[in-house]
Amino acid sequence: MASKEEAVLQSRYRRILLKLSGEALTGKRGFGVDWAVLNVVAEQIQHVTESRVEVAVVVGGGNFWRGSAVDSNQMDRATADYAGMLATVINALALQSVLEKRGVVTRTQSAIPIESVAEPYIRRRAMRHLEKGRVVIFACGTGNPYMTTDTAAALRAIEVGAEILFMAKNKVDGIYDSDPAKNTKAKKFDKLTHRQALELNLKVMDVTAFSLCRENKLPVLVFDLSAPRSIERAVAGEPIGTTVSPE
Repeated sequence: MASKEEAVLQSRYRRILLKLSGEALTGKRGFGVDWAVLNVVAEQIQHVTESRVEVAVVVGGGNFWRGSAVDSNQMDRATADYAGMLATVINALALQSVLEKRGVVTRTQSAIPIESVAEPYIRRRAMRHLEKGRVVIFACGTGNPYMTTDTAAALRAIEVGAEILFMAKNKVDGIYDSDPAKNTKAKKFDKLTHRQALELNLKVMDVTAFSLCRENKLPVLVFDLSAPRSIERAVAGEPIGTTVSPE
């Protein structure tokens, strides 16, 4: 592991937003939170903050609940999505806990009122926390049903002035021209422009999230969270995953 001084020299960005897939936090369990995985993530975030990089995080909730997968005959989509927002709170509080045990000052902000466990999302307050070197975790997506946590990640990244959006996926090491799990000859892209990704109809993220990134010229880096030191390497600008950049 690089020393603190070396990490500072290697840092490429001043402020980032990290989107953590809920499924990526399950590890080998397949459901819920694998604390070993969460501690590895927390350790990397700690090292990144020691590099004086400001870190915001959006967490998904797919390891507990996925609203879009719920039987519509049993629960309407809006209610299912609100339940999914609560799942993101569980992940946010778990990540906050392991970060704080490492001495990393952390704040969780929620897009829906839940004052007993999280601050309300207030953009200026979030930016002030980041300026003070605190990690800010955004929970409950955008606070609206039918909007994914990918959209929340793109929106919050733009709102707080992040230089790049890191999409940490579950065992997916970048963007391919087809599903690599089904096509052994699938081609991985190292770099793309927003326009190319759109023209090739690549599944970078959901359409709303991608449109926000494209319109606001926000670069996106898609990489595998489980790869060794993936977050630190991404912050250092090492060639991992797939980068989607403005034209």
